[in-house]
Amino acid sequence: MSRKLLFLALLAVCASLFPQRAVASNDPSGSFLVTITDSTGAFASRSVITLNNNNTVAVIDSGQEGGPVSFSSQLGTWKHAPGGVVKARTLDFSFPFGTNGTARVDYTFNAGVPGDQVQGTIVLTFFPPNADPLGGGGAPGGTFHFSGKRITVP
Repeated sequence: MSRKLLFLALLAVCASLFPQRAVASNDPSGSFLVTITDSTGAFASRSVITLNNNNTVAVIDSGQEGGPVSFSSQLGTWKHAPGGVVKARTLDFSFPFGTNGTARVDYTFNAGVPGDQVQGTIVLTFFPPNADPLGGGGAPGGTFHFSGKRITVP
């Protein structure tokens, strides 16, 4: 077998074992600067949402140190959902933790479609320190809306 033919055969095997991610235009990975509003449309905060290509998500919010309860950055996971939607679930810890516990933050949005725009909804649910924030229950913390755009390097 010629070297060229052997190389092509090995390349085909590798391609089948390690499939490439979706083309960049369909891949929502990246960071987005968003403005969050409450159910009345009033400004609530600004966030940077980062969708990593390994399906983890990180969120930092301008309201973390303000308001009646301080909270940590959010970490979690995301996935594609039917209809081109992205769903993400994150957790953050409220301070003092012993009093305020954990918040689960569920996102539904259209990351990067169309273009580099993003918009969606956030459902906030609070859990006491000894509760399971990945399970059901919890106390509703509100539904919020957000919109923004992808952060790019010029």
